[in-house]
Amino acid sequence: MQTAVIEFARNVCGLKNANSTEFDKSTKYPVISLLEEQKKVDDKGATMRLGAYECRLKKGTLAFAAYRKEKIQERHRHRYEFNNAFRAKLESKGLILGGLHQAKNLVEMIELKGHPWFVACQFHPEFKSKPDAAHPLFRDFIRAALR
Repeated sequence: MQTAVIEFARNVCGLKNANSTEFDKSTKYPVISLLEEQKKVDDKGATMRLGAYECRLKKGTLAFAAYRKEKIQERHRHRYEFNNAFRAKLESKGLILGGLHQAKNLVEMIELKGHPWFVACQFHPEFKSKPDAAHPLFRDFIRAALR
């Protein structure tokens, strides 16, 4: 999801050189950045956003269609997040915020308006997928590819 947001910001929104502060600390357009509480952490051990977090899906999205419910739990392992300062700009150009962790107002999933099936997520769906029970996002991606 993070690199998809960077690409969208650069090439659809015209934010030249938009980036993640993980890759470029001095980027003019930090569309992906550390959470505020992470910015002063020097000792990085055990400070990632780890484990399962609730995500509320937006009705009418591909994500909602895949899961067939509004609230899901997905597993995370990261420090950097979608920067909410750029939400309005990206949404105005067609980025759909399909899933949110409401407790911290974090973007968990994005989609592209008008695309047959473009869904990106902040969490790791591979952690909950099995050969005989595909994760809903993998299942629906394959279905879309077959169409």
